[in-house]
Amino acid sequence: MRVVFMGTPAFAVPSLEALDMSDHEVVGVVTQPDRPKGRGQAVVPCPVKELALAKGLPVSQPEKIKSPEFLRQLSDWKPDVIAVTAFGRILPKAILDLPPMGCVNVHGSLLPAYRGAAPIQWALIHGDPETGITTMLMDEGMDTGAVLLQQTVPIEPKDTALELGARLAQVGGALLVETLTRLGAQAVVPRAQDHTRATFAPLLTKEDGVIDWTQSAAEIANRIRGLSPWPGSYTFHHEHRLIIRKGRVDVQGGPGGSDGQRPGTILAVGPKSFWVETGEGRIEVLEVQPANKKRMSVEQFLQGYALRAHETLGPQPERRVS
Repeated sequence: MRVVFMGTPAFAVPSLEALDMSDHEVVGVVTQPDRPKGRGQAVVPCPVKELALAKGLPVSQPEKIKSPEFLRQLSDWKPDVIAVTAFGRILPKAILDLPPMGCVNVHGSLLPAYRGAAPIQWALIHGDPETGITTMLMDEGMDTGAVLLQQTVPIEPKDTALELGARLAQVGGALLVETLTRLGAQAVVPRAQDHTRATFAPLLTKEDGVIDWTQSAAEIANRIRGLSPWPGSYTFHHEHRLIIRKGRVDVQGGPGGSDGQRPGTILAVGPKSFWVETGEGRIEVLEVQPANKKRMSVEQFLQGYALRAHETLGPQPERRVS
């Protein structure tokens, strides 16, 4: 089949790679315009554009996907199907109706669970034991189209959003190729979603990263994993913002008594970790990232930063009283 691929971030790269290596013909790639990135705000191409250029594939980066010029470009490519993985924009009806076999989306959950922009992160935040990939025929709703194929993927206890996302992206690429092949052979029957079972995965904001120490240790540990690498789960020690990059539920009963301590209290500080009281249980913190610095182990952090037992961590900066 002639395929136009639409995608932008690293999660979409395995889908384009798998399509390019398949029997299908990628006749064009659509991705978002280059944007400034990083502290220097240098304009850099997105991962999908980099791969497309390396493979010599035609690339379009429309500012407005409803523009007549872009719609003409799509039509000129004469796609049988449009494949979409994490493109980052809602497609208008004019695009959905353009290819004769429709638009097929790769979504990082087992729909109708976790419709929306951040399905991988919210599955981790909620402590789910498994997730997966769904391919679906797109309609005008938000991830409401008919399901084509699904593959379940277990969530490992130490998975972060970055690690789980990388595994799901590989599964998504393979499942996309299988879906298009079976679609072309009329060997897959679209299945309507049960909308009454839908759950949602809204776009994350920086505020989602604030740690609420009154939650249980398990809930906080899941949030740390789900919000890594962005926006990161953070707290404040006095006026200093501190991202907790790696933490685990303390099941060993480490040092420092917790009786009567309020959530957010530092119970003990060891050479390689420190322990914090939560609403239920306690967290052992292993890696942190101070403001404007790189991620580091607690052992490295404590070489240049004073952290003491019985001090408190909280959602707002707390200035020292002199």
